[in-house]
Amino acid sequence: MKNTALFLSLVLVFCAASYAAALDLLPKDEQKLAKLVTDLDKEAALPDGPGKVGSKLMDQFKVDDARIQGLRGQKLGYGEVSIVLALAEKLPGGISDVNVDSIMALRKGPPVMGWGQIAKKQGVKLGQVLSKVKKVEAAAKWQGKAEAEEMENMGKKAEKAEESARPEKPERMDRPERPERPAKPEHSKH
Repeated sequence: MKNTALFLSLVLVFCAASYAAALDLLPKDEQKLAKLVTDLDKEAALPDGPGKVGSKLMDQFKVDDARIQGLRGQKLGYGEVSIVLALAEKLPGGISDVNVDSIMALRKGPPVMGWGQIAKKQGVKLGQVLSKVKKVEAAAKWQGKAEAEEMENMGKKAEKAEESARPEKPERMDRPERPERPAKPEHSKH
């Protein structure tokens, strides 16, 4: 039992180290793309994120929500959806069912291909894909930041309105004047 647990622990450590080493071996553009995908998926995970990121994808790639949801139905995150659309856009015929299906077939394999390999096989420069995904991510973040600032400003306006709605403090009444004290008689010394 102890040997099995030790063996499994060693296997897990080896796998984690191999994964970390594999990430270091990825070309810089693929590393950047992986970070953008993570950032875009984080943005989409916010309460209003799916609608916000989805609308940015629709704007950037001129597609409808059905196209995005179709890719999401294939267990892709919003970041990966943006990669598929950016790749398909660069192919002859643009974002079409044929192009999207060919990209997804390469991604799913066999053999399973990474985004850089797919771009190379399709004759697309990964830098172009990276640029498009970056635009979507930046637009989604900017919109989120703008909405956060708007909410903050609305909160400040509500506070000011609340302050102005408070009743004014009544004026302090003057103290009544005290009558003067009679003068003390002078004592004579005898």
